[in-house]
Amino acid sequence: MLAESEKSFARLPLFDPEAGLVVRRPERSAPGYWVGAPTAIYDGARERFYLVYRRRRPREDVLDRSYEITIAESKDGIEFDDVWKMRKSELSSASIEKCSLLRGYDDRYRLYVSYVDPVDSRWRIDVLESDSPDSFDTARRSEVLTAASASRAHDLPVEGVKDPAVYLVGRVYYMFVSFAEGIAPSHGARRELHRTSDVYNTGLLTAPTALATSTDGVRFRWRGRVLPVGAKGAWDAYQSRLGSIVRRGGIWYGFYDGSRSHEENYEERAGMAQSLDLIGWEKTSEDGPVFAARSGSGSVRYIEVLRLDGDLHYYYEMATADGSHELRAAVVPISAE
Repeated sequence: MLAESEKSFARLPLFDPEAGLVVRRPERSAPGYWVGAPTAIYDGARERFYLVYRRRRPREDVLDRSYEITIAESKDGIEFDDVWKMRKSELSSASIEKCSLLRGYDDRYRLYVSYVDPVDSRWRIDVLESDSPDSFDTARRSEVLTAASASRAHDLPVEGVKDPAVYLVGRVYYMFVSFAEGIAPSHGARRELHRTSDVYNTGLLTAPTALATSTDGVRFRWRGRVLPVGAKGAWDAYQSRLGSIVRRGGIWYGFYDGSRSHEENYEERAGMAQSLDLIGWEKTSEDGPVFAARSGSGSVRYIEVLRLDGDLHYYYEMATADGSHELRAAVVPISAE
């Protein structure tokens, strides 16, 4: 469902999540079974769309949780064939989250992988590099960001970094990162931060968005918080995760996932923000989310937008009536600038 007042959001055509086409279904139609967290690129040299998505099982199934990342290829952006997979066991990790794929200005493909570090149970981000989007070697990965490296550069402690959204603008790589920020209220609470290998689900910290930049796609400089959480009691007071951006008419538009508390941590809904420089972001949905589903929890999250020729290709994860999440796509034409 798209809020009536948001059907024409400034100059950016939006989509109706209920009208989207199903790209991937979860393995079971039951609560906790999800497929989604997409990122997408169009590779002009290969004339193909590439979609990265994640599969998950219920949190109670601790042996699995988010257990697999897949890269799929398509000619039309709707019908995809899987070409590469990575299971969390290859990282010795408790869980994998959203990953981000792009082709650099050096023509190298880079996959930014978000997973729980087996050493300290904190979320981290590594990068894999390849000459082809179907031949990444998980054993040959490099550290990009960890909780420790972010803490050294940030004004408050950072207890996890995940869900990278990476874009190449000119010759600069911009990485937007969801990060767990703050100090646990007590010594006892601090012990609970990483007991479940997911600090984001504890309610002890908040999860705003930070920016890191790079000139080579491997070594990133932490630039700090760019999208804070909302005010106390707001619909996005606990989490504001900027996950996708697109430029039109001199303005950068961003889609972010928001939640009021950790109880909505896995069922976020999506809002929007605007920026002129990718650093200063202004929320334009402070009164409530822009997108919500009519069924299940109402969650519409991890919106990915890809501009190609005269269309906007949207990919997103949406809740269903049975409690599962499916991956959908919507194509929206854009008028002349």
